[in-house]
Amino acid sequence: MRLLAAARHVFATALLASATLLAAPTAHAQEDQVPRPQEARPLAAATISVYPPIQGGSVWNRFGQTPPSSHHRVFSNWGYLNDWSVDIYQNPGATVVSPFGSKTSAGAPVTVRVVTVTPGCATGNLADGGWRIGLEARDDSTGTVVGRADVMHVDQKPGSIAVGATVGPWTRLGQTGRFRYSSCYQVNGDTGAHIHLEVINRTKYSCHIARSAGAGLGDETVIGRVGTLNSGPQQAC
Repeated sequence: MRLLAAARHVFATALLASATLLAAPTAHAQEDQVPRPQEARPLAAATISVYPPIQGGSVWNRFGQTPPSSHHRVFSNWGYLNDWSVDIYQNPGATVVSPFGSKTSAGAPVTVRVVTVTPGCATGNLADGGWRIGLEARDDSTGTVVGRADVMHVDQKPGSIAVGATVGPWTRLGQTGRFRYSSCYQVNGDTGAHIHLEVINRTKYSCHIARSAGAGLGDETVIGRVGTLNSGPQQAC
């Protein structure tokens, strides 16, 4: 679950728009070179829920073109392409937060730290697609690193969000933004603004929660899990 540090309104939007969507950056795309070890390290004792990385209401796969069962995966962690990805939409100016829950399914506390801060597009120019912020979730009861998430297309990143920083569920990573049209960011109109989210397990594979395109999401909507024992990438929980 996420800990609510202050009273917050959870609202879900089901906005439908006719703007041209974007597809996330293609210039970085990589492929797994070898099968991922299935028992490289002990598996996590419990799972950690993944939530929308946008505070307040947001929209899952708004235009139906970015389902996690097939959406391109751009980034890698620990030498392996991330397990699944999805685009989550909200107009520019919405607060971006960590997608990881504050407790494991067994109730143990979770620590999330920043492991990557870099321009998201291959050009290295923030105007082309904003920041990529990589986060790592650890089960504090065992000290086990359970998984990572890459949060892409972040605008207005605070200086405190740097590699090594610890973040809570509501720590502001930045905000949703609108960037110039390019091969890395193909958006026409504010309704196409989104966060490109990618998730990966430390061992075996994580999973996403299947739902219909355009579904409204709130702060407490679980959209996936890390620490699961899925046998391959892009699988539903």
